[in-house]
Amino acid sequence: MRELNLDQLRTLVSITDLGTFSAAATALHLAQPTVSLHISELEARVNAQLLVRGGRRVLPTAAGATLVERARRLLRDADDAVDAVKQQVEGRTGRVRLGTSTGVVVHLLPQVLDTMQRTYPDIDVEVNILGSSETMARLHQGSLEIGLVATPQPPSRELVLSHWRSDPMMAFLPARWAAPKRITPQWLAEKALIFNEPTTHMYELTMGWFAAAGYSPRARIELNYTEAMKSLVAAGYGAALLPLEHPGKVELHSEMQVLPLKPALMRHIGIAHRPHAVVDGATRNLLQILAGFMQHKAG
Repeated sequence: MRELNLDQLRTLVSITDLGTFSAAATALHLAQPTVSLHISELEARVNAQLLVRGGRRVLPTAAGATLVERARRLLRDADDAVDAVKQQVEGRTGRVRLGTSTGVVVHLLPQVLDTMQRTYPDIDVEVNILGSSETMARLHQGSLEIGLVATPQPPSRELVLSHWRSDPMMAFLPARWAAPKRITPQWLAEKALIFNEPTTHMYELTMGWFAAAGYSPRARIELNYTEAMKSLVAAGYGAALLPLEHPGKVELHSEMQVLPLKPALMRHIGIAHRPHAVVDGATRNLLQILAGFMQHKAG
């Protein structure tokens, strides 16, 4: 048995609303014989007369009126379904799962999310606080769409990795410490230190800076939350090497001083995702917003 045809139902509704077969044909951009065929096939399908022909206006029978009422709902639901898919394909709705570190969440991501919310209010961005290695792993697994990760990363055929931002690493020191204008590995290696955990890219970056000068210091404490590290610095517990997310704007804190390094050191962040050809519209739109916050690579 053939199912109801939405095109035939649309024809029935148009005839009922407009009053004639010819008017419905014009409105639907169909030939009048096609309109007549739609109605005859629909009447054969329900085994009932649907329209009263003759007179100046075509009117629905009782059965026709019942079907027209249900047809309006079906057509509205069908149009809503198509519109919902269209919005998702265009990236106006949907969900994007993003992985990033605590430092990016605190200092950089709020601006991105604010812009995203104002531009695409119906896209939900789910933020996952992860290290770069785990973010890359989850991108490969398909449980994330986008990752903001420290670079460089091992090359991957499945993922696209492009530069996003470069931020200078700075020495965050307790305010009461007497310190030179530029902090060297030799000077800092003798101080109490606060490091990121050894599994992180930031730890590798920090230790590489010391190692290039022939030093391998140990930290008093290792943790991954940037703001907690800064709080410990302000409390006088030790010094930390951390990125300055707003170059040219040194943080103001009465209990902490922020000084440049010698030699200089940069932290680079990249955007990792699957190729544009295979990501959905919501992901493409978030990538476009992120691109608006991109910095040229330096250092």
